[in-house]
Order: sequence, then structure tokens, then C-alpha cells
Amino acid sequence: MAVGKALHLIQTRFLDHISQSLFISALFVLIIYIIINEIVRRKARIPNLKGPPGLPVIGNLWQIRTNAAEQYRRWAIKYGGVYQIQLGNIPIVVVNTAAAAKHIFGQNSQALSSRPEFYTFHRILSNTAGTTIGTSPYSDSLKRRRKGAASALNRPSIQTYSSHLDLETKDFCNELLSYGNSGNTAIDPTPMIQRLSLSLALTLNWGVRMDSQQDKLFAEITHVEDEVSRFRSTTGNLQDYIPLLRLNPFNFGSARAREMRDRRDVYLNQLDRELDDRIAKGTYKPCIQANVILDEENTLNKEELTSISLSMLSGGLDTITNLVAWSLALLAQRPDIQEKAHGEIQAYFGHDAPLCDAQDDQKCQYMVALVREFLRYYTVVRLALPRASVKDITYDGVLIPKGTVFFLNAWACNMDEAVWEDPEEFRPERWIEQPDAPMFTYGMGYRMCTGTMLANRELYLVFIRLLNSFMVEKVDEVDYHPVSGIADPTSLVTMPERYKVKFVPRDEGALVKALKEFIAVE
Repeated sequence: MAVGKALHLIQTRFLDHISQSLFISALFVLIIYIIINEIVRRKARIPNLKGPPGLPVIGNLWQIRTNAAEQYRRWAIKYGGVYQIQLGNIPIVVVNTAAAAKHIFGQNSQALSSRPEFYTFHRILSNTAGTTIGTSPYSDSLKRRRKGAASALNRPSIQTYSSHLDLETKDFCNELLSYGNSGNTAIDPTPMIQRLSLSLALTLNWGVRMDSQQDKLFAEITHVEDEVSRFRSTTGNLQDYIPLLRLNPFNFGSARAREMRDRRDVYLNQLDRELDDRIAKGTYKPCIQANVILDEENTLNKEELTSISLSMLSGGLDTITNLVAWSLALLAQRPDIQEKAHGEIQAYFGHDAPLCDAQDDQKCQYMVALVREFLRYYTVVRLALPRASVKDITYDGVLIPKGTVFFLNAWACNMDEAVWEDPEEFRPERWIEQPDAPMFTYGMGYRMCTGTMLANRELYLVFIRLLNSFMVEKVDEVDYHPVSGIADPTSLVTMPERYKVKFVPRDEGALVKALKEFIAVE
């Protein structure tokens, strides 16, 4: 008995000793790793460029987890318009003023022509269907895709899409009237905006419409594309900057990214197969994909065609949808702006055309200014997609080496007090007073958004028809401020909280008549 107790005591102490030794060893290794990593992190910093200090291993990640663009804007007060941060060990140059953006991105357009690759988005989410044009690193393939997209989205091409814009924006007004029960029922406008954006993207790319929110494909695409957008966040995926996190066997972020990738592949392949079938039968409608496929001089492969399609899908569902949602939240609480816009539309189009003319290419000055102010004030993509330099550049005497990642803080540039005396105020008239003032919402330089002209044309037609046909009445008390009102402050694309409003017809009889004539023609 005594011998047994002694052996048990020895075994217990031995195990305790082993446990203590393992714990001490692990702690020692961790401390050594942190020390070595901190040396590496400091050496990675760009000499002579100021910036906020960060924490060991994670750098500034903890400080910019929420509302990153606004935090960068605040730091600019202390560190200047251009400074560096570190996400993990990666130094990143953040550009926060209009003047600095014009200098860096305008004068170094080719040097800043590439994109960095992020582990979650590029290696997991996009490893089957590929990336959008906007998220692809510079390559010969990218040049071919940009050329194809530019051809499809230039001014003459956009003019040929006027019938599509006409159809989708009229259908949008019809849905507001129908779902809103002629202004008697408060509704969440988000599904209507999503259908508008999605249907236009599908029509332009594959020649098919999304004519109902009840379609199962509507729910699937809008859900998956919303999730995909979150994985493009420059701050929401810690494993992009801290490689150790990728070893986590319970990495739910990576698992979620794979799930969204697989689900997206299903509907992309379905849309492609159905278009191929229509082309074979000769029943297809003219669209970007069919035009490229049937072009004998086409040099784009299937992956490159998919890249263009993904660009159109994400551009519409991310930016257009959220911008219109923000704008309606503001309009519901600013009847003065609605009345001003309605008066300007009436003066231009007259009183007997509630749906206006789809062929009008942004001739109503106040409505152009209103759309531009929505784009400036909300800047839904606050941090324009990051750049990666392919050459050394110099800014203010500081050499910034090749391979550096740059963030254009479009939000801060659009709110620059050196450009505007009152940037915090929503005031459309500023664009009439300063029509040539810079706008950073679509990015700047070589990699700025290729769909700018189409987006502007679509937004213009949406708002002239909406404001000429309806009064947007407030129902919910929603925070429409572009900073405090953000629903998800970690997302790449800012969106408001969901809300309900009423769309009250200004002249229901005239609107119903115009819509009936439209439906009869269709």
C-alpha cells in the first residue's frame, strides 16, 4: 500500500512537472516569437513616413476593426494626409486628402496599377470562378478584361442600354406602387432596389431579367453576393494579415468563404449554360456575354468572361443598392430636398410625364447635382479597393518602395475641408457651384471603376422617376448619418439599418396610366 502511494505521488509530481515544463516552454516560445516578429515588423515600416503606433503581432488591426475609413480620417489630423499603418506586419500607405490622392494616384497611375492579394478573398473564395476586374492583380489577362469591359461600358454602348434602363426603372416604380399599396402600406424598399440592380446586371450580361422578388434565384444571388462582399473587407478577415490564424482547425471564416464560393459557382454555371443553349438555338438576346462569345476576334477565355460578369453583379448589388437605400432614408426625412427636386424635374419635363424620358442623358442640372451629392455624402465603398505598387514612387521626399499596399480613403477625400467649406452638410447645390470639384467615390487613376458612366445614368433615371412619381414619407426613425447610421461598421460596403417608408403617389391616376401603357407595350 505504501509503495503504491509512493509511486502515485511520484507519477503525479512527474506529470505536474511535465505540464509546468510544457507551459513554460510554450510561453518562452511565444515570447521569443513576439520579440522576433516585432523586430521584423519594425524593419518592414517605410522609413521617414509617420503613422500611428500599433500593437505587437497585430499592428493597428485592433484600432480599425470598425469604421476604419473614419478612423483613418481622424488619424490624418495628427499624422497628415498621407501616413502609414501596419495590419499585422504589412505596412500600408493611407491617402486621406484630395490633393494627396491626385498627386499619388493621378501622377503614378501605372505604378499603382495592381491589387494586393488577400488570403480569404483571393485564395479561398475566388479560386474557382476567379476575381472581379476590380479585385484582380495587374496582368495581361486583366488588360484584356478591362478592354472588354470598357468597350461594353463606354458612352455609345450605354446609349444602347437605354431600353434596359427604361424597363427596369419603370418596373421599380411599379413595384413601389404595388407593394406599397398606393402609399397606404409602409414597406422596406431594399428588395425592390436589389431586384432593380440584379435584373439590370443579368440583362446586360446574360440577356435575362429578374422580374420578380419571388424567384428563388433572387433570394440566392442577393444573399450570396452580400456574404461575398463581406469577405472583400480590408479589415474584417484577420487571417489575411496574421498567417498563424489560418492554422486554426475551427476557422469558421474560411469554411463560410468556401460555402459561398460553391453556392455562387452553381448560379454562375446555370446562367452560362442557359445562355449557351439560347445561342445554339438562336434565341438569345444581345448582351455583353453573347457579344463577346460571338465576336470572332474575341480573346477572352471562360474565366475572363466570368470575371466581367462578377464585376457587374457585385458593382450593382453592392454599390447601387446600398447608395439608393441610404438616399431614400435621407429623402424620407428631408421633404425639402424632395420638393426642390420635384420642382426642377417638373420644370424640365413638364407636368404630364410622371415617368420622364428614359432617353434623357442627365440634362436636369439639379438632379445631376443631387445624385453626385448622394455619391459624395455616402461614399458606400469608403476605402476604394486597395492598390499594390509595381514600381517605387516618391511622395513629399519619402521613397515608397515597390510592392507597397495603398489605401485610398475615398470617404476622407470626399469630406476634405480643403475642397468644401461644409463637407458634413448634405447640400446638392455645391455641385452647381463647383461642377469641376473632384469626386473620389469611383476611385481614381488607372483602376477606377469602369462602370462609372452606367452607374451615373442608372442613378439619374432612378431618382428622376422616383421623385417625380412619389413622395417618400418617413415611417421609421432611422439614423441616416453616413457614420453613426452604418449597420455593419466592419463591412467593405457601408449600408444603413433596414427601415420602412411610404411611397405616396403624387398623381396616382397619371402614374397608373403611364405604367399600364408601359406594360401594354412590353
